[in-house]
Amino acid sequence: MTQRNSKGSPWSIILAGGEGTRLGYFVQRWLGRQRPKQFCAFVGTRSMLQHTLDRAARLAPVERSVLVIARTHRQEAMMQLDGGRVGTILLQPANRDTAAGVFLPLTYVRARDPRATVVIYPSDHFVYPEDQFLDNVRDAILAAERLANRIVLLGVAPDRLEPDYGWILPGRRIVHSGAKQIRTVLKFLEKPTAQQADAALSDNALWNTLVVTAKVNMLWKLGQQCFPDLMERFERLRRAIGTAEEIRVLDEIYRDMPEKNFSSDLLQQVPDRIAVTELTNVLWSDWGRPERITEALRRISRIPAFPLETLNSPFAPIAPIRNRNRFAAGS
Repeated sequence: MTQRNSKGSPWSIILAGGEGTRLGYFVQRWLGRQRPKQFCAFVGTRSMLQHTLDRAARLAPVERSVLVIARTHRQEAMMQLDGGRVGTILLQPANRDTAAGVFLPLTYVRARDPRATVVIYPSDHFVYPEDQFLDNVRDAILAAERLANRIVLLGVAPDRLEPDYGWILPGRRIVHSGAKQIRTVLKFLEKPTAQQADAALSDNALWNTLVVTAKVNMLWKLGQQCFPDLMERFERLRRAIGTAEEIRVLDEIYRDMPEKNFSSDLLQQVPDRIAVTELTNVLWSDWGRPERITEALRRISRIPAFPLETLNSPFAPIAPIRNRNRFAAGS
């Protein structure tokens, strides 16, 4: 596991191990078969995974990127990687929820560069325009390097109730990073009730994009604090990296691995170790429902790659509750 020297560059972790179950029924109607949404091109010709890899490559060298995919999706992913989009590909033996999805690639980054700063990108979220998104991520990287004892999350000002999202209640301002204000986190709500989401909206809470910047060792220590049993397994894997035992140990630690959720079992437990910065001038959406896809594409005047008749019902835009999100198409 060698790398070229890219001192000062962050590492990219791209999460693409999900099964896409929330959107599975829609993709089945559209394509006539199951395909996780990160491998789908809902607009244009590039899949969501390809978009994410290309964005990550603009902030960190390809050799400092780690992609996590499910072992069962290896063939699907390889057809899209084109031989040069990512430095390290990890085949996750089984889906053990999002904490394992984060700490598996982090194990490999830590083995190579324990003092690194990492950016964690979900591969199934939509962002537009990309230049402004990357400017926001650059500021978050600077913040994570200055606030080495905190995770820095990107949050989005909501314009409607979304109980499916994680919500972040920001606190006091800590520091400026670039043009951005970085704030403490008073509370983190993962998939709140409608009543909790309504209260969070009134309190100027932000949606959690799950785009994370952090120092590797700090994130590792939080994992040890929140789920030591899981982290002991990844310590075993770290010691095996680069040896003949690596694949055997990887399979072994996943065999009866406990399922832990990165949001509810870590972020929600340590709000005092989290900071948040608002993602501005960017349209962001977690495309977990078909209406979110069509609404986002309507807002940027793009034509979907799928026929609208594949939707359950005629398209109706998602009605905003209030206009807090500063994004405007064409900005």
